Amino acid sequence: MNRSLTILIASVAALAGLVWLTPSGRMRPGLPAAKTDAQGNTTAPPLVVFCAASNRAVMEAVRADYEAEFGVLVNVQYGPSQTLLANLEVSGAADLYLPADDSYLDLGRDKRLIVETIPVAEMHAVLAMAKDSTTKVASLADVLASDLKLVQANPEAAAIGKLTKDLLTEAGTWDAVRERTIAFKGTVNEVANDVQIGAADVGIVYDAVLTTYPKLIAVRVPELANLSAHIAIGVASSSEQPQRALHFMRYLSAPEKGLKRYEEFGFQTVAGDPWTDAPELTLYAGSMLRPAIERTLAEFQDREGVRVTTVFNGCGILVAQMKAGHVPDAYFACDSEFMQQVHDLFPAPTDVSQNELVILVPKGNPQQIKSLLDLSKEGLRVGIGHEKQCAMGWLTQKTLKEGGVQTEVMKNVTVQTPTGDMLVNQMRAGSLDAAVAYLSNAAGSAKELDAIRITNIPCSVATQPYAVAQSAKYPRLAERLQQRLKSAESQSQFESQGFVWKARPATAAVAPKE
Repeated sequence: MNRSLTILIASVAALAGLVWLTPSGRMRPGLPAAKTDAQGNTTAPPLVVFCAASNRAVMEAVRADYEAEFGVLVNVQYGPSQTLLANLEVSGAADLYLPADDSYLDLGRDKRLIVETIPVAEMHAVLAMAKDSTTKVASLADVLASDLKLVQANPEAAAIGKLTKDLLTEAGTWDAVRERTIAFKGTVNEVANDVQIGAADVGIVYDAVLTTYPKLIAVRVPELANLSAHIAIGVASSSEQPQRALHFMRYLSAPEKGLKRYEEFGFQTVAGDPWTDAPELTLYAGSMLRPAIERTLAEFQDREGVRVTTVFNGCGILVAQMKAGHVPDAYFACDSEFMQQVHDLFPAPTDVSQNELVILVPKGNPQQIKSLLDLSKEGLRVGIGHEKQCAMGWLTQKTLKEGGVQTEVMKNVTVQTPTGDMLVNQMRAGSLDAAVAYLSNAAGSAKELDAIRITNIPCSVATQPYAVAQSAKYPRLAERLQQRLKSAESQSQFESQGFVWKARPATAAVAPKE
């Protein structure tokens, strides 16, 4: 008997027993109802957004739309991106953070201040000048060669200042530009203000900012042609109301809602999920993944205020359904082979975990089974997965063939099922003497079953990939589900069920404050 594997199964079973279940009384999908007092006034705490000053005009429009539509107050604090990030780190007083460039969100994640993020739009650096200026400028070099007064944002506080400094330092012209700058302002809006009132002749700003400055024009110059800011919004890990924060974040990034406003204010928007108050995802997943992901799925639904309709089955059956036209938003396969069979529907899978085939036998191993060859003993009743219906069955056949015992063992196979759980149930009922199933199928059965490791056959290990469908209605939401499934908390769930972790740490794998 393989004593080390028996101990492993016992440990898996013990860990699985510690997993708590999400209470059934979770918040409804969509925006939670705001509390009201006796006079009908909203008493729910407002959402607090830390927002880069460059996005002030458009954020005010989106805020007004959202408040009118949902009756939820949104308080916005504007300022330089770096200053806002520092404030978030010190106070934790915001639900959402929208800097002028997503590099600040990366910094926030590194500091465990940011959880989920959604991309929104782009801005491009230009020179701002008065429309009635008589000086013609075609390049930054023209500014340096003139007596024009140049102003720009502080690299230590504002995103555009930092990006400008980085770009021009690489080009070898930063020192010259810095020396010609008469003032460094706190925000890009202050730069535009200085040019508008005549305190400066030219300033380095974002093109979108100038939509609210009708007296100024944007001059695109070659030195700044590659300077773009990528705007995204993130949920603060300190937020006490993450479901409301995510609701607003989805609203802001929806084409019919927030992104429409961004376009009106001159931003170049990115693709976003269509707006629905309570979106629903459909996930197809191999049956053997169920115990490893059910808790994570419940937590994701609670936090996002969405529904995830999950179909668990053998991957062969799931693939057949997809080829028949029933394509889910995301697919979590039991093995890479069954993802490859629908690669045209799921173009970018990522590996999450691995699971190994083992030989399950009754406690004490009365038949003294030690290898695959022993499954060919005369009179033995053996169960395996169905080759056409599940990844486990396909992998079992491949393993038997590579082990050189396929013909001998198949003579004793009396049952072929679409899932490993069915084999375990038949083993516990005494209708089988042995079964080939995944190690994860044995979790919780250490008192009745022992497991024998299949050695020297590499193909006995299955890899589980996750992918978002090319046709997904809510791809951003499905990607966030992927991040949650790749989180450290999810990893512990997988490992408690006997899986080996393969996923790289997720960028949004910070434990949220629930």
